[in-house]
Amino acid sequence: MLVRLYELPPPVESPNGVEIRRPLAPEKGIVLDWIRGHFSAGWANEAEVTFGRLPITMHIALERGAIVGFACYDATCRDFFGPTGVAPDCRGRGIGRALLVCSLYAMREAGYAYAIIGGAGPGDFYARSVGAFPIEGSSPGVYRGMLKP
Repeated sequence: MLVRLYELPPPVESPNGVEIRRPLAPEKGIVLDWIRGHFSAGWANEAEVTFGRLPITMHIALERGAIVGFACYDATCRDFFGPTGVAPDCRGRGIGRALLVCSLYAMREAGYAYAIIGGAGPGDFYARSVGAFPIEGSSPGVYRGMLKP
């Protein structure tokens, strides 16, 4: 899916009691373990790349000091948003949307005019939240021939 970064909705307030920020390098192991435990080793591998960039190209959502979500960009490819995820028991509260919009604003500030959401799962969510639209003929795209565990 493609997002016009020059037509983003206004910044989103994070849900009450949730802090959204970039992780710090010393938090790398904690963040990657959380992603691996809640989602997959593949997503943790993608997220690990973001710690090699300055600034780190990831945002995390924290509630009472615990991770409840994350969003990456410039991980698998430059100008790609994702992977991203919110803990199952925290979904439906606007955390995913806040992480998405925060990350897209960071991409715009980095000089991108568009963002690509590679392997977008909930297409309706992205369309509704930021006006994303499908890129015809792009599946599987860069993921073609990817090794499987």
